Amino acid sequence: MRKRARIIYNPTSGREQVKKALPDILKVYEDFGYDTSAFCTTTDPLSARKEALRCANEQFDLVVAAGGDGTINEVINGIAGAQTRPKIAIIPAGTTNDYARALHVPRGNMVDAAKVIEKDQTVFMDIGKVSTAKEERYFMNIGAAGFLSEVSYEVPANMKSLFGSLAYFVKGAELLPRIGKVPVRVEYDDGVYEGQASMVFVALTNSVGGFEDIAPDKTLGDGKFTLIIVKATNLVEIMRLITLLMNDGKHVNSSKIVYTKTSKVVTKTLGDKKLMINIDGEYGGDAPATFINYRQHMEMVGDLDAMKLDIDTRDPSMEEKETDFIKKVSELEEQNE
Repeated sequence: MRKRARIIYNPTSGREQVKKALPDILKVYEDFGYDTSAFCTTTDPLSARKEALRCANEQFDLVVAAGGDGTINEVINGIAGAQTRPKIAIIPAGTTNDYARALHVPRGNMVDAAKVIEKDQTVFMDIGKVSTAKEERYFMNIGAAGFLSEVSYEVPANMKSLFGSLAYFVKGAELLPRIGKVPVRVEYDDGVYEGQASMVFVALTNSVGGFEDIAPDKTLGDGKFTLIIVKATNLVEIMRLITLLMNDGKHVNSSKIVYTKTSKVVTKTLGDKKLMINIDGEYGGDAPATFINYRQHMEMVGDLDAMKLDIDTRDPSMEEKETDFIKKVSELEEQNE
C-alpha cells in the first residue's frame, strides 16, 4: 500500500509562490511513492493546526508544512500532542525560515526544498512546550522575551514580505535606542539568575532571526534548550554583543550574558513591568512562563549530509544585511551622542 502525504500550505506565503509551485511540489512526493494531496489554509488562525491534527488522527505517513515559520509552528502544534505522529517535511516560504536553516532545507527554491525527501533522511528533533497564564503551546525553534519580541511585533507584514530578514535588521536598529532593562528571575537546571536583563532566549536550534551562530555549539535532539540571558542594557553593550555574535558566535564568552544548557526554564518578572513572550515569532502570552523540552519528539525530514558537514554553511546574503544593520545602528549612535 502506498504511503499517504498531505501538504498543508499557506497560499499567501512567499508572495504566493507556494501556490504557483504546488503542481511541481505534488509531483515530487508522488514520484517518491506518496499518494499526495493538499490543503490550503484559511483565515481561521488555527486552520493549519486543525488540519495537521486531522492528518495525525487519520494516520497519514507524512505532513508537509509549506509556508513561513508561523505555518510550520501551527502544523507542529497540531501533531505534537497526538498519540501517533507522522513525519514532517517543510517547504520554507517565509521571511527568515530559521527552521529550514537548521534542517538544511533549501530556501531559495520550493521544488528543491521538496526534493529533500528524495534523500530519505530524517532527524528526531526536540520540541519545546511553553505554559503561560494565556495558554500552553508547542514551539520548534525559539521562545524569547524582551527586545526580540518588540522587533517581531513591530515589523510590518508588507515590510517582511518585501525585504525579508533585512526588515528585522532595520527595525532592530530603530529600536535599539529604546532598549530597556527588566528585573527578572530565570530558573534553569543548574541555577537561578536574578537581576536586570534586556532579552531572554530559549532556543532549540542554532538559528534565530537569520543569525546562525546564536547557539554555535547546539546539538540537535540533545534534550536541552540553549538558554541565553542578555544582561546588556544599553546601546553600546548590545552593539558589542552583536559584533561578537557575527564573529563566529564569540558572544557566548561575554560577561554580559548567561549562556547555558537546560531542559527546563521558568521565567518571571520581579517588578510590575510586563514581559511579553515570543514563540517562534508570534505573541505567546506574558511572563511568568515555563518552558519544557520534549526530547526527540518529532521526526523531521532534513538533509543530514549537509547538517554533518564541518564547513561554513552561512547564507552569503546575510553578510550584506548585517553590514547594513551595523551601518544603520552606527548612524543612530552618532545621532544620540
